[in-house]
Amino acid sequence: MTERSHPGDPGASEDRAWRDIVENFGDRAELEPDRDDEAGAADARDTPATERDPGAGSALVAEPEPTSGSAGPSWDDAFPDDDWSSDRFVPPPPPPVPATTPDRLAAWAGIFGSPAILLICLVLSIEIPTLLAYALVAGFVGGFLYLISQMPREPRDPFDDGARI
Repeated sequence: MTERSHPGDPGASEDRAWRDIVENFGDRAELEPDRDDEAGAADARDTPATERDPGAGSALVAEPEPTSGSAGPSWDDAFPDDDWSSDRFVPPPPPPVPATTPDRLAAWAGIFGSPAILLICLVLSIEIPTLLAYALVAGFVGGFLYLISQMPREPRDPFDDGARI
């Protein structure tokens, strides 16, 4: 393997540092104690790790176990609702549902009502007159054709891709 960086190149020291990191990956680094820590080192050896630093003993600090008579603290107690509830986004009220015209309402009733009546009569073995069955089929087909004929022929805006902001 050839090394591309030259000794005077500032990238050479960076390459060497990265190479050392990769070669020593997984090894535990030994740090020299600081002078400030040497004075408190004797005190630190006498006290348990959890008293010196709550996170020093382990990643999770053990909470005191609740007594049998009380429910004790729960995980939700650490996150009070009062802190963030005032910043919550409240959407505006939705617009009212548009009312349809009576002819469109009759067409929709023919599309959904006719097959529903025919299906119920078929499942419950109810015989209906032939003329009524043809009228229900005609209501379905007529409602479908009416709604298709009332559809707009072109888009509202020629450059409208359907996105709304």
